[in-house]
Amino acid sequence: MKIIEGSITAPEGFKAGAVCSGVKKKGKRDIAIIYSEVKCQAAGVFTTNKVRAACVDITRKHLEDGQAQAIVVNSGNANACTGERGVKDTLEMAGLTAKLLGISPEDVLVASTGVIGVFMPMDKIRDGIKRAYEKLSREGGHEAALAILTTDLVTKEIAVEIEIDGQPVKIGAIAKGSGMIHPQMATMLAFITTDAAITAECLREVIRSSADISYNMISVDRDTSTNDMALIMANGLAGNRIIDDPASPAFKRFKEAVDFVNISLAKMIARDGEGATRLIEVKVVNAPDEKTARLIARSIVSSNLTKAAVFGKDANWGRILAAAGYSGADFDPYKVDVYLGEEKMAENGMGLVFDEDKARQELEKDPVIIKVDLKAGDFSATAWGCDLSYEYVRINAEYRT
Repeated sequence: MKIIEGSITAPEGFKAGAVCSGVKKKGKRDIAIIYSEVKCQAAGVFTTNKVRAACVDITRKHLEDGQAQAIVVNSGNANACTGERGVKDTLEMAGLTAKLLGISPEDVLVASTGVIGVFMPMDKIRDGIKRAYEKLSREGGHEAALAILTTDLVTKEIAVEIEIDGQPVKIGAIAKGSGMIHPQMATMLAFITTDAAITAECLREVIRSSADISYNMISVDRDTSTNDMALIMANGLAGNRIIDDPASPAFKRFKEAVDFVNISLAKMIARDGEGATRLIEVKVVNAPDEKTARLIARSIVSSNLTKAAVFGKDANWGRILAAAGYSGADFDPYKVDVYLGEEKMAENGMGLVFDEDKARQELEKDPVIIKVDLKAGDFSATAWGCDLSYEYVRINAEYRT
């Protein structure tokens, strides 16, 4: 596998276009279309929040047949908690995009992100969709990545190439996420394209299992949004034999590449957390089972006290062990060792005499590595987050202004 130039339009047959429609302030891009020249096999995973934007339910319905050909997305307005009008506006976005592309509305997936509880300015949305359609090109991937941002400071983009059946297969992706990030899929927006030939059933397995080890293992602020989704479309233009068996080597190779893409994007999201100064990586090792390892890793990376300690460069390892304790996992705290980078802070659930200067140096690194050894088995899990700074409060105190 190799990383290649480009992102969402790197695979064969995909185009993207993005414009500023005026939904967002300060003249920033806020409408994008991602389009495949041929119909795709498609799948997605969605927020677990009971308060959901209409785009989540409509996109899920459009994916029931396992097919799609385009994504239309706006930023600046979540179109959530907007009742029947929100449903009508979402369906209009799909319908207008479909009409311009000459495809069925059911083959258009819709995503929105931004402020909750505000009606869509549909005059701006309609005009933006038309102009985004006119800008569709193979070079439009970066523009699309810009158009989906909200409080993000940087775009999240990646593309890779692998070989399957002697054919080069490309996978490209973009994502957004900086706040309202918590590990209950999907916790942000992510769009993945590939020219691989693969069944919808296999795609569903890939995106579900890949999300579990990537997007479901990040946390910025313990808030799960109303609009989150991760979508994948595969148009088959690479020419490989169709991947239809989850036990096949081709499936394994493809999934490994998708996992790499999604984990890379997940880490970019965590690193770009609102107000963040450093990435935190929590490794739980020697767990009795994967569930235990995942629960503890997610609990630690979500702990506001741990995140604040990292920001303040305070080697308060007790917060780490406490977060493991309330994770809901069953483990023996009197067997646990805790490390900050290379510095061992606790052994068998009790503190050690450690070098404060060395511990502080570990907390100044990026990423900050926290390792928790349960000494109870052979399973492990990794979660990612960021420190919690004063700036996070300022950003969210002024979000609508």
